Amino acid sequence: MPGVRKLAGRDPAGHDPADRKPAARKPAARKVSATSQAASKQGVRKPAAAKSSALKLTAPEPVVPEPAIPKPFSLAPAASAPLDPIPVTLAPEPAPVPLAADIPLAADIPLTAALFIDSLVKRFGATVAVAGLSLVVNAGTIFGIVGPNGAGKTTTLSMATGLLRPDAGRVLVNGADVWRDPLTAKRQIGVLPDRMRLFDRLTGAQLLYYTGVLRGLDRATVKSRSADLAGAFGFHDAMDRLVTDYSAGMTKKIALAAAMIHSPRILILDEPFEAVDPVSTANIIAILRKYVAAGGTVVLSSHSMDLIQRFCDSVAIVMDGRVLAAGTVAEVRGASSLEERFVELVGGHKIAEGMEWLHSFSD
Repeated sequence: MPGVRKLAGRDPAGHDPADRKPAARKPAARKVSATSQAASKQGVRKPAAAKSSALKLTAPEPVVPEPAIPKPFSLAPAASAPLDPIPVTLAPEPAPVPLAADIPLAADIPLTAALFIDSLVKRFGATVAVAGLSLVVNAGTIFGIVGPNGAGKTTTLSMATGLLRPDAGRVLVNGADVWRDPLTAKRQIGVLPDRMRLFDRLTGAQLLYYTGVLRGLDRATVKSRSADLAGAFGFHDAMDRLVTDYSAGMTKKIALAAAMIHSPRILILDEPFEAVDPVSTANIIAILRKYVAAGGTVVLSSHSMDLIQRFCDSVAIVMDGRVLAAGTVAEVRGASSLEERFVELVGGHKIAEGMEWLHSFSD
């Protein structure tokens, strides 16, 4: 202010700063966050901070419980609750299949026999499907087996090829026993089985290749023979299609080609002409005749008497698992046709009587 002289070293009030006592310092108020306040109100304690940043927290090791030791199990019934014995009836054990050395021969084996079936027996429960059936098939011939449904034809051929084990009897393929020497016997057989169990998710070319390689042929031979068979049977255009897309007749032809690809000595064919058109049937017959002329043997079953009569050299009529007649076609049929002779031996021909309602139409 004007006219007022300021004293050196003194404050405006005239006091010496050295004589002034230091004022007591109030502790600084700690700032509390809203989160901490809320936590304190709810009674939740804030976790303490780590004392040192170098301290590492480790998770506790898991405690693995010791496995419980099972109590010993006793098969004995409890003393307090005795069990009554339950009667058990055991089924009789099946009789063992006699080996070849144990079976007496029904006849001497001809030297020309490509297939020798001796006293085959097969039972399915109480049903006797084949009852001591015997056949001799000479090499270089076509042998037909005919009979009504359920006569035992398929069962006999299944046993002859090793697909079904007989209860008794034996089968020789060019002297090799199918059950005592199966590798030697089956190597000589080509089979067209009943129901044609094929790998139908393969193409025709793949199926023939698989079958040929399985039979021990090299890749080049399989491809060459596959092309020949496809051309001969007339399914060359379908080789790249899945077998499951084939018609019934086409499936039959690819199955027959698979049976022939390894050039076996004997072909055993179950209903080879079923569902096959007449043109394809004629082609198959021509192929099989050339095969037989070269020394092969064909055994087949069929319901077509006319085809058997024209195509086969020998025939056997089978009924109830037994052979009613066997020999050359001329010997079996005699002065009548094969169909008439078949009906005469098998019987069962009935004259249709009654059912007059079938003669008046519903509309």
